[in-house]
Amino acid sequence: MTARPLNVLFLCTGNSARSILAEAYLNASAKGRFRAYSAGSQPKGAVHPVALLTLERARIDTAGLRSKSWDEFGAAGAPQMDFVFTVCDNAANEVCPIWPGQPICAHWGVEDPAAMEGSDADIRRAFDLAYNQLTRRIQLLTSLSLDKLDHLALQRKVREIGRS
Repeated sequence: MTARPLNVLFLCTGNSARSILAEAYLNASAKGRFRAYSAGSQPKGAVHPVALLTLERARIDTAGLRSKSWDEFGAAGAPQMDFVFTVCDNAANEVCPIWPGQPICAHWGVEDPAAMEGSDADIRRAFDLAYNQLTRRIQLLTSLSLDKLDHLALQRKVREIGRS
């Protein structure tokens, strides 16, 4: 595709858990090939504390993580996205902004750990499960030979990853 880092936007309704986990993991593991962002259609305004705990337990830096609106990424001067992934079913069904540059889009639905009710251990397990699902998909993305795939083949591959 290009020598510059590829920009990836993870979308979720509240931008407090799943999309934050994905953003932080990809930025920590990308080795300069990708630059991840996250946003929500109706951001909660704060990152879920168990999302931060999950990342800290994985030794991923949480400095600078915040819940933000997807409007930031549709505004003038925003980074142009190469990939846009919805990680929740609600965001996948919403009318998204028009992303300049025709990024490759796919739905990578993951159950919302922030909606889990139960003991602290149950909630931590739900966050761990979401984190593990997202990291596996991101690992599959980063292992693709992006320079050897045309746009349509790449679109097909990232959609397959979302079904894995």
